[in-house]
Amino acid sequence: MKIVSYNIQYGLGQDGRYDLERIAETVRDADIICLQEVERYWQRSGMVDQVALLGAALPEFHLVYGANVDMDASYRDGAGRLVRRRQQFGNMVLSRYPITTSRNFPLPKRGLIHQHSVQKGLLEAVVDAPGGALRIYCTHLCHLCPETRLPQIERIKEIIGNAVAEGAAWNGAHPDDTAGWIERPAHPMPEAFFLAGDMNCTADSAEYAALVGPYAPGFGRLVTPAGYVDAWVAAGQQEREGDTRSGRKIDHLFCTAPLSEAIQSAWIDTASIGSDHQPLFVQIQPR
Repeated sequence: MKIVSYNIQYGLGQDGRYDLERIAETVRDADIICLQEVERYWQRSGMVDQVALLGAALPEFHLVYGANVDMDASYRDGAGRLVRRRQQFGNMVLSRYPITTSRNFPLPKRGLIHQHSVQKGLLEAVVDAPGGALRIYCTHLCHLCPETRLPQIERIKEIIGNAVAEGAAWNGAHPDDTAGWIERPAHPMPEAFFLAGDMNCTADSAEYAALVGPYAPGFGRLVTPAGYVDAWVAAGQQEREGDTRSGRKIDHLFCTAPLSEAIQSAWIDTASIGSDHQPLFVQIQPR
């Protein structure tokens, strides 16, 4: 199974062209695709629904979208009829396997006056993958500074850590099923997960240490109680190796320790020019 994380910069490539077909071709061979900076109805990208266009370009994939920026973009047509439309910006997960349930969580945000501050979120998708269900999390942390990202990481750890106990989007018996709530069995929330995204931080940062544990000379990483493992390192790469944007590796894929043992390889597609980021791929053997 192949997983990819890719900040697509709303389809704007290094050549100055907007090209979602190029994005789709870059990730088509993956089984699970985690995209950041996917938008709907922005003037800069041609007032198109990028979720619909990417879905049409990848018709064999199930998909969910989590809008974190959500503003009115409705208008009146020539006859005066209201055309409902939302201007949105967020994360997207596509999967060859069914996405049984999904939730989207807002992350902490600071209201700033002189710097651009954008609402960020964590998109959860429970995937019915071969060998057992997986939780897939897709996120994009704040670009400003560690002080804005560290609270977001703590919230992510809380969400992921509570997920199994909370259950999926719905669970439990309903006292009166005449309302039609119990149309299908509740899906269990699996222990195994991947966390993918543009973390806007490198392996020598406090944010990275908050996820995988502090570095102890002579011992390596002291894994946090939450048990996050960097899939890049599990594949045999060095923490500080790689470049996903402007000479730094700020895009990451983390997973649980049992999943890390199944990782076969990890690589960065350095030839792709579809965004200002390079996509990060991880190959794992079926469980």
